[in-house]
Amino acid sequence: MIQLNPEFLKKNGEPEFVVLPYEEFLLVQELLADLEDLQDLRQAKADEKDEPAVSLAAVKDMLNLPSSLQS
Repeated sequence: MIQLNPEFLKKNGEPEFVVLPYEEFLLVQELLADLEDLQDLRQAKADEKDEPAVSLAAVKDMLNLPSSLQS
């Protein structure tokens, strides 16, 4: 877990904004991008779960590649 050092700015006594050190902001941004990538991967896997699987040998046959071609 990352350690954040936020500073809260209040309006009418209620938290309104949060200020983070720039380094921490960049880290949060990177972690959010990684999370989005993970969600996209999981969605793609879920979308493909009912698709028929094709072996590497079958793909090589479809592309008329020699079966001895290294993968």
